[in-house]
Amino acid sequence: MISKITSIFYATAATFLAIAIITFPDQSFEASIRGLNLWLEIVFPSLLPFFIVAELLLAFGVVKFIGVLLEPLMRPLFNVPGAGGVVMGMGLASGYPSGAKISARLRQENVLTKTEAERLVAFTNASNPLFIFGAIAVGFFHDPKLGFLIAICHYSACILVGLCMRFYKRNEDDRTDDDQRNIRGSTFGRALYALHHHRTSNSEPLGKILGDAVMSSIRTLVMIGGFIVLFSVLNKLLFLSGVSSVIASSIEKILTIFAQPKELALPLLSGVFEITLGAQMISQTDHATLFAQVILVSAILAFNGLSIQSQVASILANTDIRFAPYFFGRLLHIVFAVILVMVLFKPLYVERTMLSPSDIPVDTHTDYTGLSVIALEWLSQYGPLITIGTILVGFLILLRKSQQH
Repeated sequence: MISKITSIFYATAATFLAIAIITFPDQSFEASIRGLNLWLEIVFPSLLPFFIVAELLLAFGVVKFIGVLLEPLMRPLFNVPGAGGVVMGMGLASGYPSGAKISARLRQENVLTKTEAERLVAFTNASNPLFIFGAIAVGFFHDPKLGFLIAICHYSACILVGLCMRFYKRNEDDRTDDDQRNIRGSTFGRALYALHHHRTSNSEPLGKILGDAVMSSIRTLVMIGGFIVLFSVLNKLLFLSGVSSVIASSIEKILTIFAQPKELALPLLSGVFEITLGAQMISQTDHATLFAQVILVSAILAFNGLSIQSQVASILANTDIRFAPYFFGRLLHIVFAVILVMVLFKPLYVERTMLSPSDIPVDTHTDYTGLSVIALEWLSQYGPLITIGTILVGFLILLRKSQQH
C-alpha cells in the first residue's frame, strides 16, 4: 500500500512540475537562469578546489597520514577514525555538500565503515564562511558583525551534533582495521609509514591520478548544478501556483504562537527549499525583529534546505551510507543553532554594537571591503571563466581517454 502511494505521489509531483513549467515558461526560464548563475559564478569555482584537493589527499596517502595523527582526538570525541578530521575540516571550510562527498569517497576506499561514515555525514555538512560573512551578513543584512554571531552558532552547533552522533550505534564493533596500530614507534612514525605504504601501493601514474581527481570533481559539481537549477525552478513554480501560500498559511499559525509576524512564513518556507533565497527574503521582511530574523536564518542554514539535502542524497546513493542519520543530524543542528543564537545574541552582537535589538540600524550605504566581500566579487567576476575552463579541461580528459581505448 505504501509503495503504491509513493508511486502515485512521484507521478503526481512530476506531472505538476511539467504542467507548471508549461503554464509559466517565462518565470521558469528566469528561475533557471538564477540557479545557473549561482552555480556558474559561486558554487562551481568555490567548491572545485576542495573536491580536487580531497581526491589528491586520498590518492597520495595524506588522509592516512592525518588519520593516524588525529586518531587520539577524533575517536574519543566523535567515535570516528582520525581520517574524519580531514572530512570535518574540509567540510566546514568549503561548505555543503563537501562533507558528504568526502565521506562517501572515504567509504568507497574503505577508510570508514558504514556507521562511521553516517556519523560524519551527520555533522560535517555546513555552510562555508564565505557565504555566511559575505552573502548573508554583508549582502543581505548589511552588517558584517552579524556574520561572527551566525558563524559561531552555526559551527558550534555542528560540533555539538558530532558529539551527540558519537553515540549512534555505539555498541556496534565495526571500527575500521588500523594496521598501523601493530607498528611500533612514535605516532608520527606510524603516520609516515601509513602515507608511504599507501603511496607505494598505488601504482597509477601522476597524470591519471590528476585526471581522475578532476573528472570526479566535475561530475559531482555538474550534478550539484542540476539540483540547484531544479529547486530554483520548483521554488518559483510553487509560489506562482499558490501552493506556497497554502503551506505558508499553516506556518503563520505556528509563528503566531511564538508572537512572530506572519510575514516571515513565506520566507521561511522558501528557505526550507533553497537557503540563499530564503535568507534573502527573511532579511527583507518588515515588522520582524533582527533577533527573530537571525534565529530563522540560523535554522535554515542548519536544515541545509531540500536542495542541498537532495544533493547529499544523490551522493550517498552510490554508497551504502544511509540518508536517515544525516537528516536526523539536521534536526539536531536546528535545535542547537537556535539555542545558541538565543544565548549568544546579546553578548556577541548586542553588547558589541552597544544598542538594543530593536534599535540596531541596517546601513545600506556602508562600503564594506572585507575579505568575504572581495572574494564574492572576485568569484562573480572570474567564476564563470573558471567554471567554463574547467569543464573544457574535463572534456579534453574524456576525449583523450576515449582515444586511448
